[in-house]
Amino acid sequence: MSKLKSIGMPLMVVGALVIGIILGTHIPGRHNTDYAGTQKLGEILGLIDEEYVDRVNLDSLLDESIPLILANLDPHTAYIPAELFDQVNSELEGSFSGIGIQFQIMNDTITVIEVISGGPSDKVGLRAGDRIVQVNDSTVAGVKINQDNVLTMLRGPKDSQVKLGIKRSDSPALLNYTITRGDIPVTSIDASYMIEPEVGYVKVNKFGRNTFQEFFTEMLLLKADGAKDFILDLRGNSGGFLDVAIRMANEFLKAGQEIVSTRGRDGVLESSVVADGTGSFQNVGLTVLLDEFSASASEIVAGAMQDNDRAQIIGRRSFGKGLVQKQHDLSDGSAIRITTARYYTPSGRCIQKPFTPGAVEDYQLEVYDRYLSGEAFSADSVKLDRSMIFHTAGGREVYGGGGIMPDIFVATDTTNMNSYVTAVYNAGLLHKFAFEYVDAHRAELDKATSSDEVIASLPSDAALLNEFVQYAASKGVPARWYYINNSRPLLVNNLKALIARDALGSAAYYEIANTRDNVVQRAIEFINSPKK
Repeated sequence: MSKLKSIGMPLMVVGALVIGIILGTHIPGRHNTDYAGTQKLGEILGLIDEEYVDRVNLDSLLDESIPLILANLDPHTAYIPAELFDQVNSELEGSFSGIGIQFQIMNDTITVIEVISGGPSDKVGLRAGDRIVQVNDSTVAGVKINQDNVLTMLRGPKDSQVKLGIKRSDSPALLNYTITRGDIPVTSIDASYMIEPEVGYVKVNKFGRNTFQEFFTEMLLLKADGAKDFILDLRGNSGGFLDVAIRMANEFLKAGQEIVSTRGRDGVLESSVVADGTGSFQNVGLTVLLDEFSASASEIVAGAMQDNDRAQIIGRRSFGKGLVQKQHDLSDGSAIRITTARYYTPSGRCIQKPFTPGAVEDYQLEVYDRYLSGEAFSADSVKLDRSMIFHTAGGREVYGGGGIMPDIFVATDTTNMNSYVTAVYNAGLLHKFAFEYVDAHRAELDKATSSDEVIASLPSDAALLNEFVQYAASKGVPARWYYINNSRPLLVNNLKALIARDALGSAAYYEIANTRDNVVQRAIEFINSPKK
């Protein structure tokens, strides 16, 4: 077996955002390849080029055809056109070149939500709340621009420049800034804080190039603050680099405990990775949170913890992504990601959920089918494959065939949900109100340094809710006080959390939102319960 510290294999990437192992290589031919099909494809393209009634760009034709070919394999084998290569890979690579802001498109206007400290925009004086109305002298407000268009305009080569026209609430004139793009770190930790006196909470949103170091640093800080138990929140984490997941799992396991293995064509064992015993958190309490959007690298960590009886898994059944891809860069700057193996948890489970080649949409919508079948609301509705029973190191039964089933199931929280709440959520009014509230009270909220200080600066719950209800009515959602009063705790908590996020960043959001998060609260209850 390969020891973690001696891994020398090419870098693997797994996930719903899967990137794979080999970068910068051509696609090798196999000895048993039948080249008749390849020759046929060349002949067809040649005939189109020479005889088709209209002139055709064969490169464009191939870019449109390759995905159709790959769609007949598995849902994670994919083609990346050259023009999308940098954008697709940058999210996991640890940084990209841009101007250093977080934004939302509100009322058809690019609105700065947060300015990354020390980044290019911070250096020239952009502020949260600024509206970007021009980019390089082109008007971008009121033209139905989308997020992808904004990213294309604002990101670019390092040291290149972009001119922005800014509308600011306290300035009647348009403000002009020229910003020199620079490297912007891609952070993986949404929140890290002491959720109780001896309990640390860490939410990890991806397994990118820098995730392990960020995670390790936050864990050490929480441990220094007195944390003896940790909640590792992997909900919504769709995966990333395999080696990062392995390093994270290694921190919690004892020497010799298996983390993950991979098997390739015909089930041949390709690798088996075990912990090397150097982990700094082998003796802390650990609880891992999952949901239906936790995939791939998240499932590797959770599977290793569950199968080694190292942590309690709480939440809902994970996505079920057990395929490993290799990325091959092609000569024209495009790339192809090919599924080359399946990964297995220590008990021997392959947790890849079933799929039908070519039915990509059905595969993606399977998560939403769980809501229709009732699985999101009741553990009894989970369709476990009783023919695929495996056992953890301690002898507990676990199941293969599709995702990681948690040890403690927590249903989707529908408490206080009703037609009024649905209407304001669907219209995005909670987010819009929170932003406009912060924008109107920015001078006061800029003095806040913690979520508690943000809450202290707000009016009473009744006054805040009344202000929101009036706002929602002005936007076309009339007040329905029977439903509003039934949902009062939910609405008020969400408003406070969103205001804190816009004032201080995502960490402040979770500090407030988690106080009513039923999965987080169930984890705290488990941690505080007497253990046998």
